Amino acid sequence: MTTWNALRPIVQLFARSGHRRQLLTGMLLAMATVLFGMALLGLSGWFLTACYVAGLSTATALVFDVFAPGAGVRLLSVLRTAARYGERVTTHDATLRVLAQLRVRLFSRFSATDIALRLRQRPARLLYRLTSDIDALDAVYLRLFTPAMALLASTTASALALGLFLDWRSGLLVGAMVLAGGVACIAWCVRRGFITAVRRSFAGAHLRAAVIDAVGGQTELVMAGRLCHQLQQVLAAERQQMAADMHLNKIEAQVGIAIAMTGHLATAAALLSAGRLVQQGQIGAPIAALATLVLLAALEPLLNIRRGAMEAGRTLLAARRLAPPLQAQPAPASLQPPATGLVADLQDASVQYSGSAQATLQHINLQVAAGEWLVLAGPSGTGKSSLLALMAGELQAATGQVLCQPAASLPQRTELFHDSIGGNLRLGCPDASDDDLWTALEAAGLAAVVAALPQQLATPLGSQGAGLSGGESRRLALARLLLHPAPLTLLDEPTEGLDQHTADEVMQAIAQWHLARRTNAPDIPAAIVMASHLQREARHADRIVWVDPARIAWQDARKGTPEFDALIARLRPG
Repeated sequence: MTTWNALRPIVQLFARSGHRRQLLTGMLLAMATVLFGMALLGLSGWFLTACYVAGLSTATALVFDVFAPGAGVRLLSVLRTAARYGERVTTHDATLRVLAQLRVRLFSRFSATDIALRLRQRPARLLYRLTSDIDALDAVYLRLFTPAMALLASTTASALALGLFLDWRSGLLVGAMVLAGGVACIAWCVRRGFITAVRRSFAGAHLRAAVIDAVGGQTELVMAGRLCHQLQQVLAAERQQMAADMHLNKIEAQVGIAIAMTGHLATAAALLSAGRLVQQGQIGAPIAALATLVLLAALEPLLNIRRGAMEAGRTLLAARRLAPPLQAQPAPASLQPPATGLVADLQDASVQYSGSAQATLQHINLQVAAGEWLVLAGPSGTGKSSLLALMAGELQAATGQVLCQPAASLPQRTELFHDSIGGNLRLGCPDASDDDLWTALEAAGLAAVVAALPQQLATPLGSQGAGLSGGESRRLALARLLLHPAPLTLLDEPTEGLDQHTADEVMQAIAQWHLARRTNAPDIPAAIVMASHLQREARHADRIVWVDPARIAWQDARKGTPEFDALIARLRPG
């Protein structure tokens, strides 16, 4: 029951995927393939034996019709080939479509704020869930249910054929031998290989994580003197995976022998029964050959189930991992809109990370008015980025209430993708025209750079914006942000790492964009909240709030006041 309870949600997802007709067609084609194969082998055996018997005398040889059986053999051969091709195309296409839907659904679930931050700490786990775990589910349909239905059809057909051409006792006996022997072989395969398949899955996940950590953190590992230790972990995981593969291959060979023995025993039983009836004169040698050879094709689905049985442990483990998030409904939006005239309203809110004994920020009471430019200032490590994440909905408030309008953010580390410049920009506004893109690039101070490129907006970028300098990548991310229509814009040290000239251009572009939004679209409650510890960034603000780990509202200064100038002076020059 435990195994079925884990597989049932996955089976239901396959059944409700919108490809039920295609999945059912694939099963029917798999059944037709094995039935055509049985008929082809049986008819061929009958034809060859009948030709031999007819050739024993001149009289029978002259009247024997070789054309009708020959045409039947050719027809069944064509039908089996067509059914096999259709089955492979249909089943694999349906499986890939269902897995693609599951992967999108799983990614959407993982992108929800209630689990996204946990997965951010373990990117290798997220990658493994979206790739290897999803791929493991193809065995549910391709290597378990489809060949199981084909085995049921072939066993039934072989029992009926033997009952029709021999006698019903022989049909029941041989059919029961095939079905019971096949089920016993598969059950033994699952039992022997289950734990090994699970171990191989864990070893594969550990190997992938170790390689990702070694590649992504090689600089830190070298500086800490731990690179050799990390490489040893990679080699150890690879040895574990190889040992599991060797054991699984051994089990697969053993179950192959067991399936062959099952087929031999069933064929021997059919031969004995057919030989007895031939001696009694009840049937002829061609019928005996037909009844015997039908069994050889009846066992074909067992070979397909064998691989699925070998991977049962991996499949069940993946199903247990993926079923809960695939079934769970996305958490409701944690942010509610504030009162009219405000874009953000934090009321006695606290921020505390999971596993931390102490809150990062406590008793936060902060309001951001529509059209306001607010700077969260203070030294590094005082919780400014955490406060921005709280406003963006990326963090849940431990206590209190957070009311915010939809936000678009520019974090310290910007993400650019392996796409064209225009494709990266349209992530901020999918419906943006080329003119809109050029306007945003102009505002970010990047229009001249892009215009000088041979393909301009169609210029392809590599991963993380490869092809642009660090400052150009930062400005491209800023241009993308400027295209986003969210009423609340969150900036986390937008000019960090840029030279003075580029930083001044970026800040001037942000200021002009903000002024244009307040002037040209007064009905949109647009506002900026920016975390900063630099004077060049903070001097553009309408208000500065000095952030402290314990409380937030005791130093709040508006532009034009001595307190504002005093807070600017406390920031790092630049």
